[in-house]
Amino acid sequence: MRVLAALSGGVDSAVAAARAIDAGHDVVGIHMALSRDREATRSGSRGCCSIEDASDARWAADILGIPFYTWDLSDEFEERVVTDFLAEYRAGRTPNPCVRCNERIKFDALLERALALGFDAVATGHYARLSGGASAGRPGDAAGLTLSRAADTAKDQSYVLAVSGREALAHALFPLGDAPSKAAVRAEAAQRGLPVADKPDSYDICFVADGDTRGFLTRALGSSPGRMVTPDGEVLGEHSGYFGFTVGQRKGLGLTRPAPDGRPRYVLETRPATNEVVVGPAALLQRRSLDADGLILLADPEPLGPSEGTGADSGAAPGPLGWADAHVQVRAHGRPIRARVTADAEAASLHVELGEPLRGVAAGQSVVVYGGPDSRRVLAHATVA
Repeated sequence: MRVLAALSGGVDSAVAAARAIDAGHDVVGIHMALSRDREATRSGSRGCCSIEDASDARWAADILGIPFYTWDLSDEFEERVVTDFLAEYRAGRTPNPCVRCNERIKFDALLERALALGFDAVATGHYARLSGGASAGRPGDAAGLTLSRAADTAKDQSYVLAVSGREALAHALFPLGDAPSKAAVRAEAAQRGLPVADKPDSYDICFVADGDTRGFLTRALGSSPGRMVTPDGEVLGEHSGYFGFTVGQRKGLGLTRPAPDGRPRYVLETRPATNEVVVGPAALLQRRSLDADGLILLADPEPLGPSEGTGADSGAAPGPLGWADAHVQVRAHGRPIRARVTADAEAASLHVELGEPLRGVAAGQSVVVYGGPDSRRVLAHATVA
């Protein structure tokens, strides 16, 4: 197959490209320039898309002996990821920009260009397992395709990939899905003579290189003083903008007096319409159910049984579909929670009944459903309403 290997300048993408070459594919390396600041440099291990990353990507391609190009996707990244990030916070939601980047850049803009140029698939350094589609030599064939957790659960990225859907993933290769650990990948890079073997990982939000998300939001959205209140409306203090707070946040609230019981307060809700931040005890963060929209199915839902009051021979409409014994995850590195999930494909929505309380769920977060043996297979993705 003709494969376009996305080279970020890090160790994972370099080893993934090398493995694609080993598999006999005709590989071309591509670096996505996502930052509009062409002079940006790395700050420690934060951020990506810097001058150093572009240089490291080219260096890796030279060692691997493959053609290399840089594509300027900064406008697409600004419009599809950064602008969305700001809009979601302005709406009082908590977005995951890595999910948006995977959906709208790495498996939308990149794949669109790759297919237009005659490539069969794209290869990336994500830690996840695919079967079917390009991974089985059938690029574009979404029938029977499955996305599952990586062998290295600690590095697993299936959570941020689920939003891509079966059609896009049918053109994807994840050569690191079976890697036992990041240490093993680094050792492989060193053995291959790749200069990025010891390069630190990037983390946090790549376009907020200094890690100060609240500062970034304030610079972009401006200061907007408002009230910090209890659930019953008691005013506790002021804030400089509701968008600088997320559900479940404890630190940085700026409160000068404790709760009557002496226990810490947490952000329970942000209210864009009134510019209020609601804070209260941890107990009020607990959720036993959640609803989500924007459903993307990666597996067919199963019958959950007939609707209440109907019998198998009553001639009534079949009962709801979903998964009676699944697990859901609402954060990239969150703990999977056992759940009963109802999927409404027509309404593109999910209803989740949690097997145990889940704390700090915020609108805008991705909820990913897992099932199958050991709950490793991705079944669906949706966005918490």
